[in-house]
Amino acid sequence: MTKETFDVGEYVDRMAEFIDLPIDPEYRPGVVDNITRIAAIAQLVNDFPLPDTIEAAPIFEP
Repeated sequence: MTKETFDVGEYVDRMAEFIDLPIDPEYRPGVVDNITRIAAIAQLVNDFPLPDTIEAAPIFEP
């Protein structure tokens, strides 16, 4: 199975267009960098192994 690449720049451009959000060209690199960091953090969460027997808590109490 091959892993598809995620083009963050294209994602930013398409999502900005989709939600009608103009991004000034001088800020675009910063937006791309932030989305790249967010994707890396999300990957850590998604890769965390959970047992098949785990159940969601019905009530969250900090």
